[in-house]
Amino acid sequence: MQRLRLLLLPALLIGAFSLAACGGGGESDEGKITSTIETAATSTDPAVCGETQTLKFMEQTAGGSGGEAEKACEEEAKAGENNPESVNVSKVQVEGEKAAANVEFEGGNFDGQTLEVALVKEGGDWKLNEFTGFAKFDPTQLVKVLAEKLEAEPSIKPQVAGCIVAGLEELPKAELEALVVENNTQPIVELAEGCE
Repeated sequence: MQRLRLLLLPALLIGAFSLAACGGGGESDEGKITSTIETAATSTDPAVCGETQTLKFMEQTAGGSGGEAEKACEEEAKAGENNPESVNVSKVQVEGEKAAANVEFEGGNFDGQTLEVALVKEGGDWKLNEFTGFAKFDPTQLVKVLAEKLEAEPSIKPQVAGCIVAGLEELPKAELEALVVENNTQPIVELAEGCE
């Protein structure tokens, strides 16, 4: 079950935000934030994870801690398999050294979803600091993506994957959202244990 716990949600989140550094020059904070997020969604450069994400963000999205979280981010960035075709950044709000924005995804793991993210300014550069929730959430799409990941995992029997997906389809919207926002895979693990 530990393999299942580590497999699903971090892959969703890391694939969404494999960041690349953005130049700034005289660009406004809002412009820098927008450029960083847009580039983040499509980058396959593993070196930028530590440069453009706080450790807090990497730990939240990767499900590990410290160097383990950064390594997971770098590996997912290099793979680039779950990157969206494009993102639309909106509702950028800057308050001193902190900011927030909404990120709407087209393609990739979060196709059709709009995520809320928090950023912080460190050393003059904006970095993603926290995934705070969904501005627009489509539970059917999330279950579809999780189903694809489960079915592609060779260590999970097809009948177990199908059973888990059926259970996910029955979860209330708030619980599905919490799976991602809190990176809490416990409900999936419990479903898997009941399916074996």
